[in-house]
Amino acid sequence: MPLTDGQWVRLEPLLPDRAPTRGGRWRDHRQVIDAIAWKFQTGSPWPQLPERYGSWKGVYTRLRNWAIDGTWQRIFTALLAQADAEADLEWVVAVDSTVVRAHQHAAGARKEGALEGEPNHHALGRSRGGLTTKIHLAADGRCRPLAFVLTPGQAGDAPAFEQVMAALRVPRVHGRPRTRPDVVLADKAYSSRAIRTYLRRRGIRAVIPLPADQQVHRKRRGSRGGRPPAFDRDAYRQRNTVERCINRLKQWRGIATRYDKTATIYGAGLLIVGIFLWSIT
Repeated sequence: MPLTDGQWVRLEPLLPDRAPTRGGRWRDHRQVIDAIAWKFQTGSPWPQLPERYGSWKGVYTRLRNWAIDGTWQRIFTALLAQADAEADLEWVVAVDSTVVRAHQHAAGARKEGALEGEPNHHALGRSRGGLTTKIHLAADGRCRPLAFVLTPGQAGDAPAFEQVMAALRVPRVHGRPRTRPDVVLADKAYSSRAIRTYLRRRGIRAVIPLPADQQVHRKRRGSRGGRPPAFDRDAYRQRNTVERCINRLKQWRGIATRYDKTATIYGAGLLIVGIFLWSIT
């Protein structure tokens, strides 16, 4: 699915307008983005890129370079800022994670001398199902991604929560970037004293159910257990927005299964899906 004219109108002003210092002029940005999208939508190997997109090596180089220098992240963030300025961003934020199976082609990246910012584990872990990566994300009230964090598949949800919140940063025309949602919705995996304290300290309302074992432990302690945390059952019904967001991401086969050796390139793929979702007019 290539960019529509409406999407291109929104994206074109956000793209770099200077040619690289070497190698002559840029290849058409729209053609390259369509080529990258085709690759992640189909999950096909790079050499199978259709001829209409030109050399796959040139397309991959653009993807890689813009991932390293932060171009994809800047475009994604700019779209969030536009939506916020247009009152199109809902700050009732849901947080969750999903495990992605990694294809055997995703293994084998070098551990030393990797890309700048690339973790040594490449966000790959081994579990009962084989190689996996876990995507931790936050989504707005309209099922669109706001922030991504990648970890090995066996990593827990709660330890990555603050990283996800730290990645949530939306610039504004006046004043500081907004980093604080009105409400955070999350399932029982995020019910910990540390997370509740973190949200309370930042003035963010938490809507997180209390697991049965924590309820029993609190009752066992009697008056020393204190009052149970407030839980808004009606608000919690909106938590499915992050699950629906995950479903939208996994409609792209190159996201539903990881084929990329590095977390840098796979993370760029996630940002590109997010760019497509946020640029829909």
